[in-house]
Amino acid sequence: MAAKRKRGALAAGKAKRARSAPSAGEAVPEERSVPPQEYSIPPPVSQGKWKNKERVLIFSSRGINFRTRHLMQDLRTLMPHSKADTKMDRKDQLFVINEVCEMKNCNKCIFFEAKKKQDLYMWLSNTPQGPSAKFLVQNVHTLAELKMTGNCLRGSRPLLSFDPIFDQEPHYTLLKELFIQIFSTPQYHPKSQPFVDHVFTFSITDERIWFRNYQIIEEDASLVEIGPRFVLNLIKIFQGSFGGPTLYENPHYQSPNMHRRLIRLSVAAKFREKQQVKEVQKIKKKGTKVLVEEDPTEVVFETPAEEKPVEIQLVKPESKPIVKDKKKLRKIQRKKQKKLFRTEG
Repeated sequence: MAAKRKRGALAAGKAKRARSAPSAGEAVPEERSVPPQEYSIPPPVSQGKWKNKERVLIFSSRGINFRTRHLMQDLRTLMPHSKADTKMDRKDQLFVINEVCEMKNCNKCIFFEAKKKQDLYMWLSNTPQGPSAKFLVQNVHTLAELKMTGNCLRGSRPLLSFDPIFDQEPHYTLLKELFIQIFSTPQYHPKSQPFVDHVFTFSITDERIWFRNYQIIEEDASLVEIGPRFVLNLIKIFQGSFGGPTLYENPHYQSPNMHRRLIRLSVAAKFREKQQVKEVQKIKKKGTKVLVEEDPTEVVFETPAEEKPVEIQLVKPESKPIVKDKKKLRKIQRKKQKKLFRTEG
């Protein structure tokens, strides 16, 4: 039971406060002067005010494979300011994602779109105003692979490293700003840690953007790859979010369907070439051979064979009995010899 207050308690408290306050005639004691400190310790990074409230929605469409699912989970792990959502049906239009981001209170989005169960596309968008960019994702390697020996603290802030080409061309400059707003962890985020121990690198080679994640080792400032790693082949940049007028179209882009078609055509061309070689060989074999004139010197070293006299048999040769057993054949020959001896005698 709470103790009951007395009626005069409130008045007494006010009176005490009034007495403690200095009157107009009394002198106020001066505060002691604090000597200036030479070294000031800054407050902890995690106790600041969270102003940049960037939230990234990371989800995918139905039909993705296991590698894409692991890649999506790795990005969620590395980005503490990300949110997840259920898979979107492939029949739905892409502009529906803007409404999903609004419901999830997200202003950035990474959407993985799978087609034909073998082609993976990535959308990076600033919702709901735009711009947005569509990429073809190639050479995906996840964080759980054995060759990724690095490690970093969960929720730590990454350093973003960009290729110098990002500052030379306008469409790469736009992509750089989009990457900075999506992949950089907002300062003082509640789920982030006040440490910087890994680097996100974006390099441009062969008209593609190569993404790598490295751990920073404090001892010698060397880098060890953590993962994941993937290659982004830019397709288009749109003015709006998941649509709108096209700001840039990559002239070097080749669709996966066209790439597979060219491979099939090259294989068919090799097979056709082999068949043509075989037909040419058959025609050569069937063709008339050119007769070479006889060389008179070929018969120099030929020696004529001895001619044997031709014998003409006037008596019909006796038929030999066909006997399989050799003993019987010998008996028959002996009987014939005995008959000859008798007739001669």
